Amino acid sequence: MDALQEWIQSPTQLRALSEERLPALAHELRQRLIASVSQTGGHFSSNLGTVELTIALHYVFNTPEDRLVWDVGHQTYAHKMLTGRMDRMATLRQRGGLSGFPRREESAYDAFGTAHSSTSISAALGMAMAAKLSGSRRKSVAIIGDGALTAGMAYEAMNNAGTSECDLLVVLNDNDMSISPPVGALNQYLSELMSGRFYAQAKKLSHQLLRNAPPLFALARHLEQQAEQFIQPDTIFEKLGFEYTGPIDGHDVLGLVEAMKKISKQKGPQFLHVVTRKGHGYAKAEADPVSYHGPGKFDPAVGLKPGAPGKPTFTQVFGQWLCDMASQDPRLVGITPAMREGSGMVAFSQRFPDRYHDVGIAEQHAVTFAAGLACEGLKPVVAIYSTFLQRAYDQLIHDVALQKLPVVFALDRAGLVGPDGPTHAGMFDIAFTRCIPHMGVACPADENECRQLLSTAFASDRPVTVRYPRGSGVGATVQSDLSALPFGRAQIRRQGQGIAIFAFGPLLYEALKAAESINATVVNMRWAKPLDIEMVKKIAQAHERFITIEDGVRMGGAGAAVVEAMQEMGIAKPVLVMGFEDEFTEHGDPQELMRLHGLTAAGIGQRMVQAWPQADASPMFKKVA
Repeated sequence: MDALQEWIQSPTQLRALSEERLPALAHELRQRLIASVSQTGGHFSSNLGTVELTIALHYVFNTPEDRLVWDVGHQTYAHKMLTGRMDRMATLRQRGGLSGFPRREESAYDAFGTAHSSTSISAALGMAMAAKLSGSRRKSVAIIGDGALTAGMAYEAMNNAGTSECDLLVVLNDNDMSISPPVGALNQYLSELMSGRFYAQAKKLSHQLLRNAPPLFALARHLEQQAEQFIQPDTIFEKLGFEYTGPIDGHDVLGLVEAMKKISKQKGPQFLHVVTRKGHGYAKAEADPVSYHGPGKFDPAVGLKPGAPGKPTFTQVFGQWLCDMASQDPRLVGITPAMREGSGMVAFSQRFPDRYHDVGIAEQHAVTFAAGLACEGLKPVVAIYSTFLQRAYDQLIHDVALQKLPVVFALDRAGLVGPDGPTHAGMFDIAFTRCIPHMGVACPADENECRQLLSTAFASDRPVTVRYPRGSGVGATVQSDLSALPFGRAQIRRQGQGIAIFAFGPLLYEALKAAESINATVVNMRWAKPLDIEMVKKIAQAHERFITIEDGVRMGGAGAAVVEAMQEMGIAKPVLVMGFEDEFTEHGDPQELMRLHGLTAAGIGQRMVQAWPQADASPMFKKVA
């Protein structure tokens, strides 16, 4: 048989296949997926788990006319391969290449851009309502995982959809896994539904046996009807107005096609419960789906190799600090919205299980839960990615800051994250937290300072964010004690003349390199809020020109705080504010992207000459020209 993928360039060609050929296509597509991701890195185990589901959806529904909305979207590699992007998979998550998530501008088959959790049902319902209002027969399908179903937004959407009379299908991809192990009552509920599947299979078998004895069959059927409501009551989804089907085997492509064909003919809200396994078809990923969630490049024949010991990452520094501080202070409580591994909390969860809380993919709840703990005298630490704190902004303002509650926010993945692209970039947190009254915003420059500022934040009587990037810094030696730094105070790291650089966060070290060429003063600001006004005044009075640099957006960021302070002091001297421009930064290698944005030592010199060409005659400018 010829390789099926050689000529399937669109779902139209897929739908021309006979159903009998679909299992062979699933096998080949999975092998292509393994070969592709092992060369580029990317989300792996989640994509292996949705191969058959992807084929069935495109086989039954008339995409792109019918809309598919993938929740989070990190499981859409097979979808990309089947929709004309197979020949570009080698560019996945690279600058100028394919995104790791659905993007409307990338393909007509990407009906909605996703990357954050639990948005699919709302978006698909909007599309279904638009079809209803226009009289279209177009179908809308939301594919959501059991982990994403823990977020309140999914239930807000289902509550609305249940009375909408729209033709909407919600497919629950139940793999008993988000990124971290599943938690909460919903997971227990889905497990009970799974046990109901075994009841259904036993019922089917008993019917087959008893049909040969009609009187016994009639009696059994009567007893079954009496007991069925106790054994299999209406699901929560039916109570919300959906017609429920399932659970069914998500790796039986022919069974999926049969079920979807029946559902596609039904009117109104439908709910299909599909059971899959992350990493399906690759034994190593099946055995360890967490490690294979988002691996780098690897040899499929060998699997992932243990990494060589290297510099500790900021995440590891946070995880160690959390355990150390918890050992010293019994008031500390650690909270994560379903990111135990990514946030470095595995050791804490094992050593302090009673003080560890994974609340599921529920950032809003995580923040207000922390506020409630703080009201009772505990000291909550919320470990959360910068990009995910955006989802709880109202709670940050109203439930924490307004009440001046001492909650520590450990903001991982601040700044650029590279291959995951604009949906995951932590570029906005300085700007959106700096404007909130009572908030403190700490910007550690290296690993040891990160630990020290976490201790400073923990000792504070107000809410504080401590932001740090993905990966390692300069490799600064991390002290083992829990010493803190002065709250809101900066530090002069290099004394020069003429020009001063105010550096916020890890870009301090690029500023120090640049300063060697121009004999500039460098200030490690450490805090975007409160700004060290005394330091700014001292430096502003002794220098003529100023540069601020940060790995966040310029608009409303830390540099803007410096400019505001100088204006209030009546100091009218030129300030070059360096950071990210008013645009979304595309995916790519982080170091390359930083160079493109000029946030390097060489970039500082180049931007300085561009900003102040009239000073080009000065010897210090000629050194960087």
